[in-house]
Amino acid sequence: MFQQLLNWRVGLAIIAILIVSGTIVYSQYVSRKIAKGERDRVTAFGESLKIKASSDDPNVLFFTNQIAVENDEIPIIETNERNIPTGVYVNLDSAKLIRDSGYLRKMVKKFGSINDPVMVEITRVPITTYNKYYYGESSLQNEIRWYPIVQLVIVGLFIIVTLLTLRSSYRSVQNQVWAGMAKETAHQLGTPVSSLEGWVEVMKEKSENQPFIQELAKDVNRLRLVSDRFGKIGSKPQLDDIDVVHQVSEMVEYIRKRSPGSVSFIINTHNRESINAMVSAPLFDWVIENLLKNALDAMEGKGKIWIDLKEEKNSVVIDIADNGKGIAKQNISKVFKPGFTTKKRGWGLGLSLSKRIISQYHKGEIFVRYSEPGKGTTFRIILKKRLES
Repeated sequence: MFQQLLNWRVGLAIIAILIVSGTIVYSQYVSRKIAKGERDRVTAFGESLKIKASSDDPNVLFFTNQIAVENDEIPIIETNERNIPTGVYVNLDSAKLIRDSGYLRKMVKKFGSINDPVMVEITRVPITTYNKYYYGESSLQNEIRWYPIVQLVIVGLFIIVTLLTLRSSYRSVQNQVWAGMAKETAHQLGTPVSSLEGWVEVMKEKSENQPFIQELAKDVNRLRLVSDRFGKIGSKPQLDDIDVVHQVSEMVEYIRKRSPGSVSFIINTHNRESINAMVSAPLFDWVIENLLKNALDAMEGKGKIWIDLKEEKNSVVIDIADNGKGIAKQNISKVFKPGFTTKKRGWGLGLSLSKRIISQYHKGEIFVRYSEPGKGTTFRIILKKRLES
């Protein structure tokens, strides 16, 4: 699926490049044609003024006036050979002409930077003199210039929408795969766990090693809990108002019994005996277990783990810290991504599952609050105290 998404991206990028390149080339071609046509119109404008000045024929005057009237887009300023405006101009801002006495000179300079002036011969005797016609760009020329940029924006928006759609589709398929694998795992575990539970009951009746049987029963119950957790993935879990102090303490006790004696666990509830939040107990336990096991792995069998629980106005905050090897700065943003792991063994799914459970199922937050190589890591969980109506 990822390879298909990558191929789609490459294909879209190529299509976008071709569209934009073709648009730029074509718009430049059209722009050159328009520029040539506008220069011809400016030349005709200048020539018409020359003819008008030397003729009294009504037909000629009508013809030259018609040429001037038809140019209602291109701004033109007539100057002498020394670039001094003669007072003849069209399609300029009349308000600015009134306010600014130097407006014509400024526009002559501006138009000269855009187009070379059109030279119209006025006299030849005793010397040849010319009038210059400086002109700017028509609104059509400006629109053509902006056209490739507009096209680029449209293509960019199209690519963004397409990629977002593909990404959403990819995530949907990914979620279905996650849920399918989890439910299949739960199904596969169900039969042997049921069988083990039966054998434990038989052993309780006939065996004299009751302490041993009790511990075995706890591990079988643990397997049942694991199966139940996987069965809940992909389904909307029921959130209950649960005492998280009790829930976390039980999980810490479970991990403590299976940890080296050189690892100490410290729980701080800020003198609160109970703190309630809306959680799904089996899934919440899974998250705490993952974080505690990660802390144990980071300490490599020796150190301290601090669990801090506190209640805020609308939320419950849980910090799980260790004094292990820490996380490199460049890896902090990757720790919740599926498949990422710094361990020699493992698939890198524990923190990804934890993120999914807290964010999607509990509408809470989980993130790395602090980490420094050689000093340790602190994960923070924020849970809602009550469901939003």
